[in-house]
Amino acid sequence: MAGGDGEGDAEELVEVVDLEPPGPNDLADEIEDVDLEEDSAWEEDEGVEEGMEAHDDSEVTFSKHTASVFCVSLDPKTNTLAVTGGEDDKAFVWRVSDGELLFECAGHKDSVTCVDFSYDSTFVATGDMGGLIKVWRVDAKEEIWSFEVGDLEWTEWHPLSPVLLAGTADGNCWMWKIPSGECKTFQGPNCPATCGRVLPDGRRAVVGYEDGTVRIWDLKQGNSLHVLKGNEGHQGPLTCVASQKDGSLILTGSVDCHAKLINSATGKVVSVFKAESKPAAEEEAESNSVESLGFCNVMPLAAIGYLDGTLAIYDLATQTLRHKCQHEKSKCGKHFGMARLVVKPLPGAIEDASLVVTTSGDHQAKVFCVQQPDR
Repeated sequence: MAGGDGEGDAEELVEVVDLEPPGPNDLADEIEDVDLEEDSAWEEDEGVEEGMEAHDDSEVTFSKHTASVFCVSLDPKTNTLAVTGGEDDKAFVWRVSDGELLFECAGHKDSVTCVDFSYDSTFVATGDMGGLIKVWRVDAKEEIWSFEVGDLEWTEWHPLSPVLLAGTADGNCWMWKIPSGECKTFQGPNCPATCGRVLPDGRRAVVGYEDGTVRIWDLKQGNSLHVLKGNEGHQGPLTCVASQKDGSLILTGSVDCHAKLINSATGKVVSVFKAESKPAAEEEAESNSVESLGFCNVMPLAAIGYLDGTLAIYDLATQTLRHKCQHEKSKCGKHFGMARLVVKPLPGAIEDASLVVTTSGDHQAKVFCVQQPDR
């Protein structure tokens, strides 16, 4: 854990600056610091023996894609709709309860790698590797805006208003007002901005870069509040970032197979989650990395999806592994991998229930209920 590696003692690089009085679209005041005990263990893998059919723990499977599914998002208003994008140059909006297709987001000519619902579920944005971004009105099932940038790395909606952000391979971040298209840019370092997330207060964003650094940006002033690099950052390109509901904690994931828990107010690393070590021969045959992250909104849980198909769910209060699920292997015995996951409260279920939606290289998206017995 972080205590043994030194990341947990990361020094604050830049002091938090006082922001101007919040406007009508701003959320609450500054969050409180969070201290977590640093202890985590990776349980023994209860994998499926070769030659045996893997058990499918999912509640629903969506199978309209014809190639690897790269991304997924749940609508934040009701958590009843999902949008997925894939290598087949397609994006689909579908119902979580039964997997029924609602409409296809057509017109992309490259792999769809970014999909996101707006804060009020009015719009859904889809973006492909070629840099074409489209925005659709969900109720009308129609396209209302499009824009083309350079090589696209990620997209992200503002949590309080119809504003869309995106990161590109030149290290820049874009911000548009939808549907007018009014634009603002944030210039970054000379390496790709590989992932990003607007924090719940709507005034800050966390962005990860290819060189392993993490920056927390002030969106209004345009300056960096915190920069984590070297041992404080990651030892490889960032693949994903996530924020807790109140914005107090941030999770960052990387190809270095580590997920770091960061206090957004201080910029300090408070814990590090690591995948279990594998034998050298197996590690050479199948590399691994953190591919996706998520926080549960109603319980102190964090979910981490790995390239080898593992889904690990940690209890943040105790820093222990609570659940471990596995996407099934292919017929040749290889894992399809975990592309994206989303953690949300389960609609219509008991208060402490949650669902996880995952996507994979097997052309499918799966819905898991982590509160089901024997999970």
